[in-house]
Amino acid sequence: MRPRIRLIYNPTAGKEAFRQHLPQILQILESAGYEASCHATTGPGDATKEAFRAANDDFKVVVACGGDGTVNEVVNGLAASETRPILGIIPSGTANDLARALEIPRHVEEAARCIAQGQIRSLDLGCVGEDRYFVNIAAFGRLTEITYEVPSKMKTMLGHLAYYMKGLERLPGLRAIEMKITSDTEQFEGPAMLCLVTNSRAVGGFERVAPRASVSDGWLDVLIVKQSNLGDLIRLVSTALMGDHTQDERVVYFHAKRIELSSQEEVDLNIDGEYGGRLPHKVTIKEGHLQVISG
Repeated sequence: MRPRIRLIYNPTAGKEAFRQHLPQILQILESAGYEASCHATTGPGDATKEAFRAANDDFKVVVACGGDGTVNEVVNGLAASETRPILGIIPSGTANDLARALEIPRHVEEAARCIAQGQIRSLDLGCVGEDRYFVNIAAFGRLTEITYEVPSKMKTMLGHLAYYMKGLERLPGLRAIEMKITSDTEQFEGPAMLCLVTNSRAVGGFERVAPRASVSDGWLDVLIVKQSNLGDLIRLVSTALMGDHTQDERVVYFHAKRIELSSQEEVDLNIDGEYGGRLPHKVTIKEGHLQVISG
């Protein structure tokens, strides 16, 4: 019997062009020896349910086709299963941070050829609480709220530009909040603009936000931006493009395996770009919890 592969795709991701390539993608995978089938998601949480079903129905590979939100949902479905298929990714969203970190081609048919070649590596997962997994980032601070304020239609039409436009709109009014971050390696307490707990080096389309991060090193990277004025923030964004921002005196950057996040204020946690509930939260690393096909 041929191994079975299940594609789970978001029909509204990116510029909604994925469906045009679907016949070619299925042909590439069938030619590689797979019995391929697909499922179009119908709303929030549907990709998680379908991934969990596929994991318990003897699929060898489950492919997340969409942006980071779709990847997160598929990962949560696979991670919750006792039998976990290999994860594949065909990026067709706005940022595609995990795909960038895994060096998966941006073109969907090239990404399908990567899956056909099957270069497999282990994938760490971040875990918020007991059972909420993330592949890229858990973050808090007023700046992170931008990611779920951008309407999906705006993201579809403008891509990264939608985030940048919303960011520019919010920057003048941003203020620091009181944060407390306690980990097994370091701790921080005081006013700060932003705290990122990252599993991969790419965040929000920036390639080197966490320059020492790796999706398979057994560590989470923590990046904190201390209280800063508007000019400082603009300069930090500029240096972040080169990955030099971690040397700035306003930035705290370290590795950890267990982190507790809290604030005296009412603050939301952002998990892979989506609302993740109010603080406090505990975050841990699940080392090598999945296998993933990389570029």
